[in-house]
Amino acid sequence: MGISLQHNRAAWAWALYDWANSTFATTVLAGFFPVLFKQYWAGDMTATQSTFWLGLFSSAASLLVMLISPWLGAIADRRGAKKRFLLLFTLIGVLPTLGLFWAGEGQWLLAALLFAAASVGFFGGLTFYDALLVDVAGPEDSDRVSAWGYALGYLGGGLLFALNVVMATQPEWFGLASAAQAVKLSFVMVAIWWTVFALPLFIRVRERPANMDTDTSFAGLFAILRQAVTRPGILTFLLAYWLYIDAVHTTIRMAVDFGMALGFDSNSLIAALLMVQFIAFPAAVGFGYLGERIGTRKAIYLGLLVYVGVTAWGYYLQTEGQFFIMAAAIGLVQGGVQALSRSFYSRLIPAGQAGAYFGLFNMIGKFAAVLGPLLVGLVALISGSNRVSILSLLVLFVLGAGLLTRVREPQPGKAVR
Repeated sequence: MGISLQHNRAAWAWALYDWANSTFATTVLAGFFPVLFKQYWAGDMTATQSTFWLGLFSSAASLLVMLISPWLGAIADRRGAKKRFLLLFTLIGVLPTLGLFWAGEGQWLLAALLFAAASVGFFGGLTFYDALLVDVAGPEDSDRVSAWGYALGYLGGGLLFALNVVMATQPEWFGLASAAQAVKLSFVMVAIWWTVFALPLFIRVRERPANMDTDTSFAGLFAILRQAVTRPGILTFLLAYWLYIDAVHTTIRMAVDFGMALGFDSNSLIAALLMVQFIAFPAAVGFGYLGERIGTRKAIYLGLLVYVGVTAWGYYLQTEGQFFIMAAAIGLVQGGVQALSRSFYSRLIPAGQAGAYFGLFNMIGKFAAVLGPLLVGLVALISGSNRVSILSLLVLFVLGAGLLTRVREPQPGKAVR
């Protein structure tokens, strides 16, 4: 029997880790690093050269995480070491982020290496963080606890990013010499924030005993993959998740590019992204309770339906005001779809193998936003229209939702095997 979130310090400590590490996703990953890389560290390069190197190091980090996640997850199951691996990857993320402060102008290779290492720490740690969900919440609480994690992540990431944006645009208010100095200082703030707010998880959360039956050899890893394939509910869910989360991630990544293609002001687009962070905080919490009331799968469907509506509306988008409304609608469902997908999956997987199976889950997550941007780009190239290209995401949303109908939803206290 799970314990209510209101009375479970371990669950709050677990959720607070999302508050801690989401600042890397907002301030570093999506916000300032790409800009500072082009203008400060790689300022002597052409725009295409800097884009190439940034993309190369980002892809290398993602590929490494994708390859090692299932294997390290299996090792964590066998040794009861999910917290230890999470601590390791937290340090791998925090220290290079801190190191960016000392990367001087023109030192693009050092900056790219530090960024890639920090990205490995951030994304690699998610496998063990997600896997710990089953240790802090029972099946009847998993929707709510998972949703609180995403909610706190949006709020924490949004608050620090908002402060960092003010620092970068008004450095003199903070006694700083330039915007570049403000941005580099913001990386230090991310490292400190990530470290401090990660501590409660390592103090409060107790993971379940080790599963000594887990085979951590490569043969054992392939056995887990075969096991996942033979469990129709898990395989079908992962395929469905890959399709619709790919579309979700593409919407997030392509929103600013789409707005700029329509001639919208870049400052307005950043303001819209910040707005999404703060709307997503209460909305994600609400989706956690909604999943308990109407069922997790129905709540995911509701979120996907909103995405379908927003995607279709994108074809007719004309003004910045409409873009803000569209961003607000996305903020209402973005965290909910992600959180409930995680909790739904946590009730499908075999007991004692959360590390390995969440390794697969996050491997699928790293594949996400691969098919979507390619599809959008090809349709734009063929049709010559950004508006038509955004409609192509409807295919991924509809196919993903259709496959999800074939997965039997596990009931509270039970699991689909």
